[in-house]
Amino acid sequence: MIDLTVIWAGIIGFAIVAYVVMDGFDLGIGILFPRFDVGDERDVAMNSVAPVWDGNETWLVLGGGGLLAAFPLAYAIILPALYAPLIAMLLALILRGVAFEFRWRDPGHRALWDVAFTLGSTVATFAQGVTLGALLQGISVEGRAYAGGWWEWLSPFSLLTGAGLVVGYALLGACWLIWKTEGSLQEKAYRHARRLGIALLVAIGLVSLATLTLEAQYYQRWLAYPGVLATAQVPLATLIVSALFFRSLARRQHAGPFFWVLGLFGLCIVGLGVSIWPDVIPARISIWEAAAPPSSQLFMLVGAVIMVPIILTYTGWAYWVFRGKVGADGYHS
Repeated sequence: MIDLTVIWAGIIGFAIVAYVVMDGFDLGIGILFPRFDVGDERDVAMNSVAPVWDGNETWLVLGGGGLLAAFPLAYAIILPALYAPLIAMLLALILRGVAFEFRWRDPGHRALWDVAFTLGSTVATFAQGVTLGALLQGISVEGRAYAGGWWEWLSPFSLLTGAGLVVGYALLGACWLIWKTEGSLQEKAYRHARRLGIALLVAIGLVSLATLTLEAQYYQRWLAYPGVLATAQVPLATLIVSALFFRSLARRQHAGPFFWVLGLFGLCIVGLGVSIWPDVIPARISIWEAAAPPSSQLFMLVGAVIMVPIILTYTGWAYWVFRGKVGADGYHS
């Protein structure tokens, strides 16, 4: 049954997917930044995202703000449970943004700003992965409040998901540079993409297997008969998309690798949905238990219906205007 609560869950889910798609390659370029030569390679890498990076965090704000407004109980539980990784993520994003701007305005300290750009990108990505892992492994809840401690989020599983997301975003960044650049930087991006593609598949496999051991719900959703006949299609599709990704690299395609990696991320998100739907806090609280009153959801939905298409329009326009390859001078051809 589709109601206001399901619609709002869809809006927040869409915001998260949009953020991963649009900011993942952006952060990935920061993660890979030390691998590029000082000078033209680093300048071109940064110029490839300069026109669009400011708007990418819009979707992160929409996801967090939507969670507060539409699912206040979940927000009140998740925030204190994950204060440490969330604060680390926000501080890292601030550091990264400052480094991005000052790298051009303070050339005398460019080496320092390059380090800050890489550090901010890596920490922000790792913190996002840790946050996801902490949600999946379970949050202690008593009544309507968080009942765990300050370090409950920290576990081998959350560290694994953090490392896995760093690999995934780095792969997105490499494939973006294959698409948007030429010459030596593109060649390096091809090499990194091959290695990172293998590493990502290993990470997906390890996280998937570990997830099955966290909650009985996960095991039942994926392996219980007859549901396994449907859920088995997700790993099968992952293998097919992975093969197409490596084929696109072998054929030296430019845009293909990026979109196949997006397909892998999409399948991971589908797998996440299989594991937790319809819970907003997995195995603890459903979206309906955490939802705001229908009148509040309807009021906010009016604003979302107006603003989300506007955001999509100007985002799409920005990507269209700055399509093509990027040169060292920042111009798109």
